[in-house]
Parts: sequence; structure tokens; C-alpha cells
Amino acid sequence: MAAERMTNGENRGGPAVQDDFVRTLAEHGIVRNYPKGAIIITEGDPSDSLYVILAGRVKVYLSDGAGHEVVLAVHGPGTYVGEMAFDDAPRSASVMTLEPCTLSVLSGKQFREFVTAKPEAAVHLIRNLIRRARVASESIRNLALLDVYGRVARLLLDLAHEKDGRLIIDQAYTQQELAQRVGCSREMISRIFKDLVAGGYIKLEGRRISIEHPLPKRW
Repeated sequence: MAAERMTNGENRGGPAVQDDFVRTLAEHGIVRNYPKGAIIITEGDPSDSLYVILAGRVKVYLSDGAGHEVVLAVHGPGTYVGEMAFDDAPRSASVMTLEPCTLSVLSGKQFREFVTAKPEAAVHLIRNLIRRARVASESIRNLALLDVYGRVARLLLDLAHEKDGRLIIDQAYTQQELAQRVGCSREMISRIFKDLVAGGYIKLEGRRISIEHPLPKRW
């Protein structure tokens, strides 16, 4: 199996763009639909398009010729990818759809005109870049300092949200997808989940995960 790792950074959102800035940005682009598994940005490509995610999720990743993959982030509705092309340099990472997606596509020229016409857009862009840099720093820290179980526990807490007094992960993830998020094998995820379920810490209902009790510090 190819070695794959992923940071814990993820943007989750509803089926429509909520942020006023992102909504206005999306209105300047052309809406397009993409199937699951479509590569919309290729690392090293000179293209300069920006993509606003209206529906679906995409992953941002690096890969090599040997099939190894490092996934940097997952982004969902209400955010955008491709802003790193603002400096006209080649793409620094690839982006692939994880499910059918609806995206608003802006050319680099349209994006630059948008930012020039709206000074507040530059502030939003800077804050977004800073936030993503912070997430990347935290992810590097986790990869360097936490063991596999520690990364799994951290990921579960990062993905969960409170609902009716419980921590729930509504988004469906396969064990392979979770393994890719923390840099381990699917078999390791399966063993950890088996122990957590047996201990009453988590409950699996299909692909929905509920955290029933505080996760143990060590496994």
C-alpha cells in the first residue's frame, strides 16, 4: 500500500456558501460540476484558476512518481482552493474531488480584479492563508510528536461536533480514508476502533461515529 499521510486540517460546511465574502467571490465565476475523483489542479501546472466550493469536498495533496501521497487538507462548501496561484508561480499541490462537486471557477485575472476592487478581500485572503498555515503547523506537530493512536484520537475530536450532548462525526469516512488522514494502515485503524468500541469509548452506526466517553490518553 502506498504511504499516505494527511494533516488534520479540514473545512466542513453546509450545502451552500455561507460567508458573504465567499458568496460574492463565487458570483464572479462560472459554475461547473465535477464527478468524484476529478483532478482539478495538478502540482506543477501553470494554471491560475481559483475554485470556490459550493457543494462537495476536495482534498489538497502532494504525490511522487512512486505513488506516495501526502494529503495536506480537505475543504468543503464555503471555502476556496487555488489562491496560492495569486503569485503566478506553478501549482504547489494537486486538488482532487472526494465526491461529486459543484465549483465556481474564476480565472487568475478575475480573482486579481476582485481583490483590487474590494480591499477587504485582501484582508480576508490574508486571514485565510494565516489560518491554513496555523492548521499546517499543528498537523506537523501532531505527526512529529504523537504516536498513531494519539493522531487517531486527535483526528476524531477534530472531526466531531456536539449534537444533543454527544460528540458526533456525521460525515461518512471509510477506515481507509481515516488511515490516510493520520499516516497509518487501514488495519491499524481497524484494531484501534475495535478496542475503542469494546471499551465503550466510541459507537459505530454505519459510518457515523459517536464518542461516548472521553478517549483514553494512551492505547
